[in-house]
This record gives sequence, C-alpha cells and structure tokens, in this order.
Amino acid sequence: MPKGRPNTMNNYGVLLHELGLDEPLMTPLRERFLQPLMALLYPDCGGGRLDSHRAFVVKYALGQDLELGCHYDNAELTLNVALGKVFTGGALYFGGLFQAPTALTEPLEVEHVVGQGVLHRGGQLHGARPLGTGERWNLVVWLRASAVRNRLCPMCRCEPDLVDDEGFSDGFTREEPTTVDVCVLT
Repeated sequence: MPKGRPNTMNNYGVLLHELGLDEPLMTPLRERFLQPLMALLYPDCGGGRLDSHRAFVVKYALGQDLELGCHYDNAELTLNVALGKVFTGGALYFGGLFQAPTALTEPLEVEHVVGQGVLHRGGQLHGARPLGTGERWNLVVWLRASAVRNRLCPMCRCEPDLVDDEGFSDGFTREEPTTVDVCVLT
C-alpha cells in the first residue's frame, strides 16, 4: 500500500486519501459541517468557499517526531484535532500571521485535549512544543478555497500559474466554487 509523508515537516503519520477516506469521510465533513462553520467564523479568508482539503493523521512519540517547529500551513484554514493516546506536553503555540511577521516573544499556547480541536488560519504562525511522555495522534485538515488561492498562492504570495493535475492539486482549480449562503443554514 502506498504511504506518503503527511507533510514536509512530519515523518510519522498517514494521508487519509491513501486509506480511501477522502470521499466517504473527509469531503462530507468539509462540505456539510466545516464549510458552513468557517463561513461564519472566517468569511474574509475563504471560509464560505472551501472546495478542497488535505487531511492527514500525524504521530508524535519518543524516538520519533517529538515537536514541530514554527511554520504556517498550505491552507486557508486548518482544523487540528487531538485523537488520543496518553501523553504529556506537546502544546500548540501560536504567533502572528506569516504575511505580517512579528517576533514570537509571547506566543499563545493551547494544550491538546483528546477529542477537542483547534481551528485557525493557515497563515497563522504556529508549532508544537516537545512531547514530554507517551504518544499523541492528531487529525489535521488543511481546508482550501481555490477562489482565494487562485489569486494569490498562500505559500509564495505570488499569482499562481495553473497547471492541470489530478485530484485536489493543492487546492487550485480552474473553475470558481459555489459560495455557501449562511443565511439559509438550518
């Protein structure tokens, strides 16, 4: 079975599309629950126009990945859910937006709680403190809006030159997605 790295910074984990979980699980989660919520919370950064995602589970354990350095995500918005195991340490920390960097003199820290998640902008500088003991697994969903990234790439801040590809292609598309009308949500 093919197994790619979850992202360029984590060595241990799995991409959910490799397990066949994009269409039956992640796409409905994004379309039915996350997009309407993000349309209300983050309308200014594509929250109502999410049309693709990259979902993966990452593992932190002694002798493997212990922490994650400060970075920003290849996403307009990110969901990070602590799935479990028993662990200490490994808090998330947040700084400013990478588009307007400031020194991380006093970052905001958020402790992982199993079964709970954190929503944040993909461009928010963040990382994970070292794991103290045990093993931690997290579901991370990079939520993407081609209407936003087709105009300005979130990684290089340049206008993209689109090339045809298979699948979600890092969230770039040639067509404009439909917008969620939050006034008709029930």
